[in-house]
Order: sequence, then structure tokens, then C-alpha cells
Amino acid sequence: MGFEIFGYIATFFSAISAIPQAIKVIRTRDITGISFTTWLIGFLASISWFSYGIYLSDIPLIATNIMTSSSQLIILYVIFKESPVTS
Repeated sequence: MGFEIFGYIATFFSAISAIPQAIKVIRTRDITGISFTTWLIGFLASISWFSYGIYLSDIPLIATNIMTSSSQLIILYVIFKESPVTS
């Protein structure tokens, strides 16, 4: 296993990084101070890394980005749904 363990540790922490924010946004519906653009860019990055992981058949890369993009998508959905409509 050797140095590969650091890849699995990084996978774990990357995968859970957005979960606390997703839980808070779901519970409170408070999107104050949350940047839609930042989360959108992060989501697009995760989808890109996921695609690259599929290309490489790299399970840790695929797993990390499935979990990360899922949390980010939830946050984006709530931001979109809770944002006031301006006309």
C-alpha cells in the first residue's frame, strides 16, 4: 500500500468536505453569504474530475467526486430555490 494511503485519506476528506455545508443549508434554508458561483465552479470541477477518473478507471477519484458533486449539487439546488427572484 505504501504512499497510496495518502490518496485514500485525501479521498475521504475531499468527499466529506461539502457535507457540513449541505446539511446546514438543508436544515436552515439560509443561503446568506453562500456564493452560487463558487459552488457552481466547484461542482463543474468535481464533474470534470469524475469524468477523468472514469477515463483512468481510478476508483478513489470516481468515488470522491461522486460524493463531492452530490453534496455540491444539493447546495446549488437550495441556493437556486431559496434565492429571491428579482425582476
